Amino acid sequence: MGVMADGDLIARVAPAVGAIPAGEWDRLAGPGNPFMTHAFLTALEDSGSVGPGTGWSPAPVVIEDGRGSLLAAMPAYLKSHSQGEYVFDHAWADAWERAGGSYYPKLQIAVPFTPATGPRLLLQDEAYAVPLLRAAETLCEQHGLSSAHATFIEPGQRALFERAGWLLRNDIQFHWENRSYGSFDDFLAQLASRKRKAIRKERAEAQHGVEIRRLTGADIRPEHWHASWVFYQDTGARKWGQPYLTREAFDLLGERMAERILLVLAFDGDEPIAGALNFIGEEALYGRYWGCTREKPFLHFELCYYQAIDAAIGLGLPRVEAGAQGGHKLARGYEPVRTWSAHWIAAPGFREAVADYLEREREGVAQESLFLCQRTPFRKG
Repeated sequence: MGVMADGDLIARVAPAVGAIPAGEWDRLAGPGNPFMTHAFLTALEDSGSVGPGTGWSPAPVVIEDGRGSLLAAMPAYLKSHSQGEYVFDHAWADAWERAGGSYYPKLQIAVPFTPATGPRLLLQDEAYAVPLLRAAETLCEQHGLSSAHATFIEPGQRALFERAGWLLRNDIQFHWENRSYGSFDDFLAQLASRKRKAIRKERAEAQHGVEIRRLTGADIRPEHWHASWVFYQDTGARKWGQPYLTREAFDLLGERMAERILLVLAFDGDEPIAGALNFIGEEALYGRYWGCTREKPFLHFELCYYQAIDAAIGLGLPRVEAGAQGGHKLARGYEPVRTWSAHWIAAPGFREAVADYLEREREGVAQESLFLCQRTPFRKG
């Protein structure tokens, strides 16, 4: 697509994020969110985790001025299915197909396989938000795509999508909030006595007989990356049928951004038996992948949740985002937080039906959020 918009602005679709100079992309993305970096997104492309045969075809939409300078961009993918998104639109797809239409392909504005909040519109100036979204809509219209979906948008960008007339949807995740704790014990002190004792008991049992190490940067050696792949492959096979990331993705992440990765491993002697892979942002620690080769009571909670809390306190990070789903996080100090997605539907009739559905869905999500907030483990009063 090469569409002129607003005078001297040129909107186009690049063949991949890798086709855009890293410095230009990262200038717009900023350093705050590790998943929006050129290094992360191109690791997915170069490893074959996205691209031919995956159902994720890179189609980043960019806006440039007449001299070719990048003014705005979005990570976007042509999708032939709805896997790896964590915002479920299967009912929409079914309804579309029953009505005689083709829901796929669609345009997904997202970080593949990553249910973590972040900017989806990379802007030199907010004035470019609407032209960028109009370019995405034009791409859909020109190529017969049913819809466009921006998922896990950071709260500060909600208004940009709203102003462009996109439909907003929300859901719930569980995040841990750092209330200026000096230590894990400071956090525990804010919990009800019964919950505090339960967590201490879980941690003691999980840590018994194993050594837990936190590794980042050059301390993550090739054998650690291999162990991480083995753990991820085991979990991915059980959850999704086959893992989303290829083996090469782990090597490329290690080469390109190891300093932004925190790997937590549990060792039995010299053998790693479980691990959790986290990404370090400027405002959050993002828990992503977990797995094990040997089951041990409470080790999942220890590596994924308690170690993440401890690390975030040490790093002075405001929160931990522990990924999608998981009501069991609530008892461990992770609180319900609204997450947001934005949607553009090509067909007016279907758009109206989706808008009505979203209004009713929001009421249910609000009630669920209120219910969950009343059941956090923190001391009352």
